[in-house]
Amino acid sequence: MKFIFKLLLNGAISVTVLLWLTRATFLEAAISSVVLSVIAYLLGDQYVLRISNNTVATLVDAVLAFVYFWVVASLLKWDLSIGGLIFLTLFLGVGEAVYHRFLAIDREREKAIG
Repeated sequence: MKFIFKLLLNGAISVTVLLWLTRATFLEAAISSVVLSVIAYLLGDQYVLRISNNTVATLVDAVLAFVYFWVVASLLKWDLSIGGLIFLTLFLGVGEAVYHRFLAIDREREKAIG
């Protein structure tokens, strides 16, 4: 359930922004969003978040998104400017902060239940 939430949140943000700012097709934007979500979930949520805190995990996810979309945009010849990339990264960072807050609330609820 947690991964699905992350997938939908990242997808809504990144696909919308990529379609707005680039010449990416819907399929390219959707696939790139899914791949980013899988990498960010494994690296940021399953590794970094367990050894640090929400702030660090959010920053790692944002840096990962910046580098990832920079590389993908270059490889797929999208016309994603540095300003657009920063805009996308900021929105994804806010989304990740919301997601990590959701995880923290869920962890607290699980602790309270037993």
